[in-house]
Amino acid sequence: MEQLRLVAVSAGLSSPSSTRLLADRLAEAVRGELAERDRKVEVEVVELRDLAVPIANNLVTGFPPPALAAAVEAMTRADGLIAVTPVFTASYSGLFKSFFDLISPDALTGKPVLIAATGGTARHSLVLDHALRPLFAYLRALVVPTAVYAASEDWGASGDEYTEGLPSRIDRAGTELAGLMAARPAGEAGETDEIAEFEGQLADLRFD
Repeated sequence: MEQLRLVAVSAGLSSPSSTRLLADRLAEAVRGELAERDRKVEVEVVELRDLAVPIANNLVTGFPPPALAAAVEAMTRADGLIAVTPVFTASYSGLFKSFFDLISPDALTGKPVLIAATGGTARHSLVLDHALRPLFAYLRALVVPTAVYAASEDWGASGDEYTEGLPSRIDRAGTELAGLMAARPAGEAGETDEIAEFEGQLADLRFD
């Protein structure tokens, strides 16, 4: 059985970053669940802070530098995606949006995606449903039901009888993404890309 590929995109700006920490925790939850299903997974983390200049260059020139092209290729070829952003002005960060602006609208079609965000206060948690879900719906990705928001006070908190703690939410979201990834044959992402490319060629013909 082929090894699955998981890519986690972190848009954290600082180092160390709570956004990167959340991405790592989510990736580990997915890896652990897949291990219980006897599936091996290769995990790659894309740090957008390291690609800020290449992203800007791509936006103004239309051509991705090699490091950015490699990151986009890894994401579009992955069997599953974790996307984590800090909250800026009640939405995803500009760096996060700029990166996904460079992705072909068909590149993530049908790909399982886990969305997550970090912020200083729990009142920004609606960013998951008001900003991130619509973005990935537009990209026609398959977003798992559980999205994870981590406020500053969530780190180290275990929750209460009414609210799940952050570790429980991470485990539940990781289980959902692992289930969708395990249900897809490894390498299917590449086949999806070829289909999407063919559909794009047909669309070009129709509009000529």
